[in-house]
Amino acid sequence: MPTLLSAVYWSWEHGRCAMSSYGQFCPVAKAMEVLDERWTLLVVRELMAGSTRFNELRRGNPKMSPALLSKRLRSLERAGVIRRDEVDGRTSYHLTDCGMELKPVVEGLGAWGIRWIGELGEDDLDPHLLLWDIRRSVPLDQWPRSRTVVRFEFTDQPAGTAQWWLCVNGDDADVCDYDPGFDVTATVVTTLATMVRLWRVDRTWEDALRAGDARIDAPSDVRRELPAWLGQMSLGVVPHPIREPSLG
Repeated sequence: MPTLLSAVYWSWEHGRCAMSSYGQFCPVAKAMEVLDERWTLLVVRELMAGSTRFNELRRGNPKMSPALLSKRLRSLERAGVIRRDEVDGRTSYHLTDCGMELKPVVEGLGAWGIRWIGELGEDDLDPHLLLWDIRRSVPLDQWPRSRTVVRFEFTDQPAGTAQWWLCVNGDDADVCDYDPGFDVTATVVTTLATMVRLWRVDRTWEDALRAGDARIDAPSDVRRELPAWLGQMSLGVVPHPIREPSLG
């Protein structure tokens, strides 16, 4: 016999589902009942980018609270978009076949955003997300095989987020917001806004360096190679419209 507590929970859960329904048989509407909650597609994006652990998903969405991330992961698991695995007490999350079918949807939204949503405000500039995205995307085969450290100095950021270190050693890359104590190969001095635009390929390194909006402190051969070492955002290959940048 159901308890009063379970009956209340059943009523809340089913009422919540009813409230989130569009009440349409349209497949687009049915899909959006799963996907249009805030942060949901960004969690899917992170899983597609290779994040599998809870903390990795948080680093890819640094402004998302842990409680909300847990809630979205449960919703995606119930919908069959992801599966939750536990091995030796460690939990990981992976896209199912259903979730992998969202890849062209996410990539299409990103390409559309590059082409049509060009304006960036100050709230869109997050050094945690930028360095995390760089760290997981750098073309490691372009780097020297020995440990190589690039320091970023963002001149427009407060002391706590102004300096970052990207450390690449062979096939491993890591990012730190504190000095790891290794010799620095190159230092990039610029604003966060400029670095974001360079990463998104909204600006070229040549343009930013010539204009004095960025500086690379390093031997001449390293200065030449550094842009290739860092690479670009995966969606940077999408043709960009010609427009005046609003920042950096």
